[in-house]
Amino acid sequence: MRRVVAAVLVMLLPARAAPAQASPTLPYSATWADAGWVTAGGALSLLPRTLGLPHGSPACAPCDRATLPGIDRWAVRPVSKTADAASDVVLAGVAAWTALAGLRGLPADQWHGNFAAFAETASWTAASTEWLKVIVRRRRPVLYTSGAVAAAGDRGNQESLPSGHAALAFAAATSYLVMSGHQHLPHRTRNVLLLYVGAAGVSALRVAAAQHFPTDVVAGAALGMGIGWLVPTIHPTINQP
Repeated sequence: MRRVVAAVLVMLLPARAAPAQASPTLPYSATWADAGWVTAGGALSLLPRTLGLPHGSPACAPCDRATLPGIDRWAVRPVSKTADAASDVVLAGVAAWTALAGLRGLPADQWHGNFAAFAETASWTAASTEWLKVIVRRRRPVLYTSGAVAAAGDRGNQESLPSGHAALAFAAATSYLVMSGHQHLPHRTRNVLLLYVGAAGVSALRVAAAQHFPTDVVAGAALGMGIGWLVPTIHPTINQP
């Protein structure tokens, strides 16, 4: 999860700013305060791993799948490394397309402001996800299989809800949706459609990989959309004090 967060932030970098020109809308501000918010979110997302959270072993291994909601029982299966890797690739693609659609060719002030809003969205989505995983401490599907005993020693297998991949993907799509509507960015309908299809693909692959239950990715998607809407909605513009 943490390497994916780093990849998402790095994928925002290739889109270059264009020479300064008049912008039809008020661009977002980009200040040292934004750098502080991004750093704080990133640090908080790393803190659970640094503290060795969650503590202790799972309460059961293997666990009884009959205790799961009906919608989640069919997702119990051995982990698929292929689908797991594919979900990383598709998430990186969503991040790259968000960067290209939301940053490429913009005047410098607008580029910097959009980058700040995207980076804050990603860092705080990651932080919120990591701490919710620790608080909820839901067991992953593998702990309901015959491989549960071997998997029980991995703390990450008690961090199923919410899905960080789904949260990041839907946060990227939603932040672009809000930003592009505010700034009247070109090809908005096409880009929004592609981003949400990509985010749905990431979520489906996380379930196919047996890394998450369907309810985990739904929770992640809801969290990501909420933060993806909130950050660009409240982010100050340059003319604001």
